Amino acid sequence: MTLPGSVAPLPGFTAKDMWPGDARRGEVIVKGDFEFAGNAVREAEAPWLADSISEAWLAGISEFGWLRDVRTVGSEAARARGRALVQRWIGTQGEWHPITWRPDVLGARVANWIGHSEFLTSGAETAFRDSLFRNLRRQIRHLQRVARFAAPGLPRIAVLRGLVFAALALENRKALARWLKGLEAEIDSQVLGDGGYITRNPSHQLAVIRHLIDIRSALRDAQEEIPQGLQTAIDRMAPMLRFFRHGDGGLALFNGSREDEGWLIDVVLTRSEARGKPLDSAPHSGFERLTANRTVILMDVGAPPPQGVDEYAHAGALSFEMSVGKERLVVNCGAHYGDRASWRFAQRTTAAHSTVTVDDVNSAEVLQGGGLGKSNAAISCDRKQADGDIWVDSAHDGYQKTFALTHSRRLYLAASGGDLRGEDTLTGEGSHRFVVRFHLHPAVRASVVQEGNGVLLRLPGGAGWRFRASGGVIALQESVYLGGGYDVKRTEQIVVSSATQQGMGQVKWAFTQLAGNND
Repeated sequence: MTLPGSVAPLPGFTAKDMWPGDARRGEVIVKGDFEFAGNAVREAEAPWLADSISEAWLAGISEFGWLRDVRTVGSEAARARGRALVQRWIGTQGEWHPITWRPDVLGARVANWIGHSEFLTSGAETAFRDSLFRNLRRQIRHLQRVARFAAPGLPRIAVLRGLVFAALALENRKALARWLKGLEAEIDSQVLGDGGYITRNPSHQLAVIRHLIDIRSALRDAQEEIPQGLQTAIDRMAPMLRFFRHGDGGLALFNGSREDEGWLIDVVLTRSEARGKPLDSAPHSGFERLTANRTVILMDVGAPPPQGVDEYAHAGALSFEMSVGKERLVVNCGAHYGDRASWRFAQRTTAAHSTVTVDDVNSAEVLQGGGLGKSNAAISCDRKQADGDIWVDSAHDGYQKTFALTHSRRLYLAASGGDLRGEDTLTGEGSHRFVVRFHLHPAVRASVVQEGNGVLLRLPGGAGWRFRASGGVIALQESVYLGGGYDVKRTEQIVVSSATQQGMGQVKWAFTQLAGNND
């Protein structure tokens, strides 16, 4: 009742949405169905009112990012469908709702409605235009009030993007200066020294740089000054986004990330206008990138993100992923973006990562509601290179409090890219069972050979690799892969089982490319 809204069009510069949509997804929406975030709602006149949808699904759909998919269809039927869904949302959610009016959801929706206002209003009847602008002004006013309550991290960037778009659209220069000052403060606290993002989640890295590019583009088109902190953040974050890419163009799976679409990452990097190359070592973010020939290794050698921004954090200390050309070989299991709490929890455990697990206990306390338990665990890393060969020595003491053990991992990647060797060592006290896991991408075919002393691996393109290990018993076991965040794919994992004796245990292992597969 305290949010009156004028029906007048927004008087100032209106930022336009600059990202390509997916015409296939748009066609589904235009035809009356709705596919979003792994769920399908049939004959959806108001998909946010469907039964059995999760809070995350409701929040995501209420951001209206799918409008770009509808816009990409490019027909009058698409424009009419977009208007109908917006009008229906206003009629059912336009007053207030604890989820759909949450600060981060609200900020995203304000930006998306402003960015698509021309698409929605071109040729529209006066009644729709009045309804759209009245409700949009109500949302902007509420967003200004609740901005300070946004959760730390990515939600605050989403809120500020919406507020900057609104200030430009309302010609409010005082508000614009305020929100840009707040943006620079968030950048200072969230973007790390090497350009990584504070949550250590590659998908968040992509989302944040997109928001920052959006803000820069809007300011540039409105002929407003671009803050130095904003420009510098984009220049630093783009190389780090490249850092997290595998040979197939998608992102590595750490701390709740998903592969994401390679073509979209290409567009983001192009529009970043930042040409910096990815680092080999990202000490602030806590990752190493080993590249030789066509082989890429990405390894997590960092401490968990700070409490408050660790909702999606995983207990994957010293885990790594490996790709050869455009094909992934060793992976982490990914993250569950759906509404099944048991799956979300399972994907965050140490066992869901290509690393060492001791006595089926996580290397960090994984909390059921999200985040990790408070810990003073330390992690170290040292990297050396010579003649194209790369060595990485790392260690963490996440098992120190529970078992008085330290896990050390050494990786060696030969300059040819066809020889990866590793040593996993546990030192400390007592006798404990431990396993070294190597989760395989679903496209990889594996078979145990040499009477259980090795595993033969075949990539989709036909290249062959052999895995061997000493110091433990090799087995192939079932695993799962959620690279897209929703669909569960069955796959396999190589498991090497061993035990410490008198506080010491070691497994040596290697992935070797077979002769004739060096092209």
